[in-house]
Amino acid sequence: MKSAKFILPLLLCAVILGFTTSTKKGQWKQLFNGRDLTGWDTYIGPDLDNSGKPITDKPIGLNNDPRHVFTVSKEDGEHVIRISGENWGAIITKNEYENYHLQLQFKWGALSWGQKKGKHKDSGLLYNSVGKYGADYGAWMRSQEFQIEEGNCGDYWGCAGGMADIPAIKKSDTTAYVYSAQGTLTEFSQQSKQGRHCIKQGDGENQTGQWNTLDLYTHGDTSIHVVNGKVVMILYHNRQLENGKIIPLTRGKIQIQSEGSEVYFKHIQIQPIERLPADLVSR
Repeated sequence: MKSAKFILPLLLCAVILGFTTSTKKGQWKQLFNGRDLTGWDTYIGPDLDNSGKPITDKPIGLNNDPRHVFTVSKEDGEHVIRISGENWGAIITKNEYENYHLQLQFKWGALSWGQKKGKHKDSGLLYNSVGKYGADYGAWMRSQEFQIEEGNCGDYWGCAGGMADIPAIKKSDTTAYVYSAQGTLTEFSQQSKQGRHCIKQGDGENQTGQWNTLDLYTHGDTSIHVVNGKVVMILYHNRQLENGKIIPLTRGKIQIQSEGSEVYFKHIQIQPIERLPADLVSR
């Protein structure tokens, strides 16, 4: 029988990472209970003008949502999370996670605001989120972004110091890079000449107004973006720049963005994994 001095640290680690000892491989944990935002915090950055510039340096802040940007509503007969998009910010899991498969469904609403009005609707799934609230554009923590945007779903952005190496091919006559399994492993970061953005491969998103399923796999320092069953991006060597030093970025909270567009989310669930699916890595 194991001593309590060994069991208690293991239990504490499981709680910090958001999984309990009863959460096993292949067993989903629901991150949205279908009723309210229990298990999540909210954070809203400063008010912006129509060009996207802050009107004030003061953020609306943590768990303060006077305009009801983040609510639970009924859509298509189900209770879902509605994000209005009116302010830039996010809902953020209270727990941190590492080595997991996350799955959720989303669809776009009709509203858009500010600099996003009349443009591609925009949100994002930010993972391995660490550090200060509002580090990126005053609204989001340091993280790796699984882009959720009309026509660009699955792109990568490194937020507030997030970095990764991605096999990519440079688009002809542009400075943009596109993910390709046959591409050259290339660093994407704020410091690199390529910048912090890599375009996904292909287009897996359904038409606006339809539900989409996103799957995020992350294990060790590798992560995979999947849109409606299609692998569109693989990141290697997930890491971050912290006080001039490069260190791993392999665990953290999960954020879902409010970024100028109305969007709905449901069936948000997570399960631990022991390894990445071999059939996805090989694609």
